[in-house]
Amino acid sequence: MNPTLEASQAALAAEHAAVYGYGVLGGRLTDTRASEAREAYAGHRSRRDSLARTVRDLGGSPVAAAAAYALPFAVPDAAAALRLAAELEDRVADVYSDLVRAAEGPLRQEAAAALREAAVRAVRWRGGSVAFPGLAERPSAPVPPAST
Repeated sequence: MNPTLEASQAALAAEHAAVYGYGVLGGRLTDTRASEAREAYAGHRSRRDSLARTVRDLGGSPVAAAAAYALPFAVPDAAAALRLAAELEDRVADVYSDLVRAAEGPLRQEAAAALREAAVRAVRWRGGSVAFPGLAERPSAPVPPAST
């Protein structure tokens, strides 16, 4: 499969999962946070629809959404909903970083914008950031002892 098409399909699958996840967590938030969740939900739906068109333009058949998705943890309350939102955005950022690497031109710019949006939302949900959104954190290598 073409690397750009493969990365686009992965991003589309992540957007399907994000739309599902926001549907789950939205009901556990109130006031401002619920409004933010609705905005994020709408943003992910828009990106999902755009990616489906992109996949078709690249000659592929867009991956369909699953009927349901396994959540990484139970979401019984607002605190868990916030953690889930941050996790969803991290996962979306991860696949968009792959699309940035695989794509060129306008699609690359669009993927970079989506990566940035996901990273900003993750920071808002989490209350903190990671050094390089979309890249897996690597543990620090042990420092070898100094030779004398």
